Amino acid sequence: MINNKIFFIAEIGINHNGSFDLAKTLIENAKNCGFDAVKFQKRNINKVYSKELLDSPRESPWGNTQRAQKEKLEFGEYEYDQINEFCQKIKIEWFASAWDLDSLKFLEKYKLNYNKIASAMIVDLDFLEAVANQGVYTFISTGMSEKKDIDNAVKIFKKKKCPFELMHCVSTYPMKEQDANLITIEHLKKEYDCKVGYSGHEKGLAVSFSAAAIGATSIERHITIDRSSYGSDQPSSLEERGMKELISVINIMQKSIGVNMLGKMLPEEKKIAEKLRAHISKKFL
Repeated sequence: MINNKIFFIAEIGINHNGSFDLAKTLIENAKNCGFDAVKFQKRNINKVYSKELLDSPRESPWGNTQRAQKEKLEFGEYEYDQINEFCQKIKIEWFASAWDLDSLKFLEKYKLNYNKIASAMIVDLDFLEAVANQGVYTFISTGMSEKKDIDNAVKIFKKKKCPFELMHCVSTYPMKEQDANLITIEHLKKEYDCKVGYSGHEKGLAVSFSAAAIGATSIERHITIDRSSYGSDQPSSLEERGMKELISVINIMQKSIGVNMLGKMLPEEKKIAEKLRAHISKKFL
């Protein structure tokens, strides 16, 4: 399933704002733009957040507490059943980053081809063990991580013989272009002898293009209908036009790399060479 072609992941996350119809539109957009997969986020909010935080004030379209906002953004079994059915129908992969063991167990029923370790979860060794035990190809984001955190994650996945791919990530929203430090992709590859992708939170496309050029094996970007929509991830998300440009330009970039042509000419070049060098060849008759 993972090959030399860059694997494109459209991160819907919670940009659906609790609406399956909006999620469906985003899935369709991702498919039409050429993404290989869409990704969501799954939480048991009572396990991920404290009661004090959930009861604290937060103004949102759905109420004035953190709980009201987070409950609205969390899809349950009914919505994920529909997502699973719809993605199978239009033939696009889907998966989700679980933020707790309950959510990881919940997602098992769908027999997904991929897992995702969110940057926030890379420090939870028990969680990493549980994911690696599933033996499913796993993308591991490295945002907010020290080297020892990445060391521990890689050690667990290699010990369990669970296939994985690191994803260079900078967890600022939106990320400043000068903070991307994409050279890290090369160092991660050398240090851990594995594939390394890029999970981006920047505005625009230039950094993602650079990640592809430097050898990222996967590219993950948040997507949206409208960057001005409610939600902290919206400003660093791609609208449909940006999604199309991301895929089309990177596909051209990969195609243009081609093969080693040192000392060789294309057949078309030979014909042009005969024409443009005709005045030179006469000297040697």
